[in-house]
Amino acid sequence: MTFVKFFARFFCIDAYAQHNHTQRSLTNNIECLEDIARFYRDPNRPVHKIWTSSECSKYYLCLEGEVFNFKCSEGLLFDVVRQICDFKQNVDNCDVTAETPAPKPLLDEADCPDNQWACGDATCLPNEYFCDGSVDCPDESDEGWCDADNDPNAAELCDPKHCKLPDCFCSKDGTIIPGRLEPHMVPQMILLTFDDAVNFENWELFTKVLFSGQRRNPNGCPIKATFFVSHPYTNYQYIQKLWNDGHEIAVHSVTHRGPEMWWSHNATIEDWFDEMVGQANILNRFASVRMEEIRGMRVPFLRVGWNRQFLMMKEFGFAYDSSMVAPFSNPPLWPYTMDYKMPHVCMGNKQNCPSRSYPGIWEMVLNQLEAGDYTCAMIDSCPPHLSGEDIYRMLTHNFKRHYLSNRAPLGLYFHAAWFKKSEYLNAFMKFVDDLQKLPDVYFVTNQDAIQWMRNPTSNNLLYQFEPWSCKAKKHLEPNEKVCNHPNICKLRSRVLQQDRYLYTCKECPPQYPWIRNEFGLD
Repeated sequence: MTFVKFFARFFCIDAYAQHNHTQRSLTNNIECLEDIARFYRDPNRPVHKIWTSSECSKYYLCLEGEVFNFKCSEGLLFDVVRQICDFKQNVDNCDVTAETPAPKPLLDEADCPDNQWACGDATCLPNEYFCDGSVDCPDESDEGWCDADNDPNAAELCDPKHCKLPDCFCSKDGTIIPGRLEPHMVPQMILLTFDDAVNFENWELFTKVLFSGQRRNPNGCPIKATFFVSHPYTNYQYIQKLWNDGHEIAVHSVTHRGPEMWWSHNATIEDWFDEMVGQANILNRFASVRMEEIRGMRVPFLRVGWNRQFLMMKEFGFAYDSSMVAPFSNPPLWPYTMDYKMPHVCMGNKQNCPSRSYPGIWEMVLNQLEAGDYTCAMIDSCPPHLSGEDIYRMLTHNFKRHYLSNRAPLGLYFHAAWFKKSEYLNAFMKFVDDLQKLPDVYFVTNQDAIQWMRNPTSNNLLYQFEPWSCKAKKHLEPNEKVCNHPNICKLRSRVLQQDRYLYTCKECPPQYPWIRNEFGLD
């Protein structure tokens, strides 16, 4: 097989690296690491050059004893973990020569005392040390094989006899309706979610167009959405207004930092607390959102954080995650609790889904949309060449996939910038207006959906279903009501080394809030 055919078949480099093929050449002075079968860095590169752009942009591949030389395009560095060229701020492994898998642990194949297993080098350690997020084996084998199929302490398969609502829900393939209701008895829930900052760029879209109060559910209550809020550039007066109006406010991290793989593989439990609990504290302090109502989270880039993320969620008291993408399926999947092994494979390149049991935590799984020959989780990751009419047909087609099968909630996941294309906005509003004509379609928040799944209620009784009723609107204390004119705080950030603006109905803090200083204290 020629090199070009081998390259095209076995290696996938993203759009940033497509131009690098012209910079490929054969080199004779670089050590061959043929057993790696992946791109690697020069293992003998000078130590003082490791973090330089010129050195970190180079990478190599050894085939049949010959080393081929590559170089990223100007301004890009090579990420040896993700195997792509990317912008400098997204690459943090210039010091790593090659990613080599840890050896597999021997576990019970070695002679160890009771309640202990063996590392790959036969070192015996307590069972609970394996896949607990902390490296204990000398050869690191205790943390190298920890997906749902290899974790020796992994969650068990769904057991419907012991998994009972309202606190536990599972099914073998994830498609069974809670309460085993017949599909025609089930409300078709539409889950609209928006990621990232809420500010002047999208405020009119949310308040004047999508949620003006004119569109209502069959029970007469206004349609609602869930906002996964990240901190940079967010206007907290606007967040307070959305919360006052009954929308759900959830967390999407403080920093939304890159690279993407950091969330899946590098973030420690402490990092997860800093990012997610920190953002919950910011929402509470500067938007007055009640802590007990901040129940959900979504990880940036949908990069699930393995057991570390869910340990943090359990300790803090998050009710649900909404970051896992399920493989495309008909019928689609219902959300489930993490008491048992998740009912689908872990989607994504080097994705790192949890392997343990986390009783009572819900996974608001992302069902993919079908768009012609493509599938996509976030709507703005669907093919960009679609016309407005294509978008309308896609939305209608996927609605029918849910509505005419098991009526699993239809999640429509957005970044607000997608609506800047007027034909997309018009197509979406036409789709929403179509659904307004149906007597059993409800636009609800993720938390509302969980309330229904915990207590499955048939369509004919939904007018009496208190969690969805207009009467369930919370009583606001004076300090919780949004102000008409926020404080505009020009604040210095020691970490970012620049001034940032904070819009809030609360008093201005001394510093710009950030991780490990979410209240902006001096």
